[in-house]
Amino acid sequence: MQIYLMIGNIFSLFSAICIAISVIKKNKNDLIWWQILDVIFCILSNIALYTYAALTTNSIALIRNILAYKNRLTQKITFLLTVLCIIVGLWANNRGIIGGFPIVASASYTFFMYITKDEQQMRWALISNLLLWFVHDIYVQAYPSAITDVFLSIWTAVQIFKNRH
Repeated sequence: MQIYLMIGNIFSLFSAICIAISVIKKNKNDLIWWQILDVIFCILSNIALYTYAALTTNSIALIRNILAYKNRLTQKITFLLTVLCIIVGLWANNRGIIGGFPIVASASYTFFMYITKDEQQMRWALISNLLLWFVHDIYVQAYPSAITDVFLSIWTAVQIFKNRH
């Protein structure tokens, strides 16, 4: 079990680096590109840490991010991915209430990716997403991601206020 915890935390660290890079990007597509990489490492971390609701929601988030990056995230696809995220996430949940946090984080972020083209609004959505993941990451002992969740929430908030129009 310890080896899986270490492997999960290594992938969690790579994920944290990718999400950190995404926060400093000015362009929405650049932000999404780094979040694609983030989700890939999250999926690998979720496998190692046995967090199945997070694994399913991150898998759906990967599809969402790729479609958003290619500017193909339509209203129907957004709705379908959100519903799929909730249903599959609940079905796969093996962590009780804590397992619901990734489901809410991913479903709400999917909605925001579709409705906004504004980087500032995306940053607000990212903060709420990170805080939900923080609770989950602490519970499953994905400490690099948990630390990064807090740091990036603060950093993103600073960037929001720094870049006000």
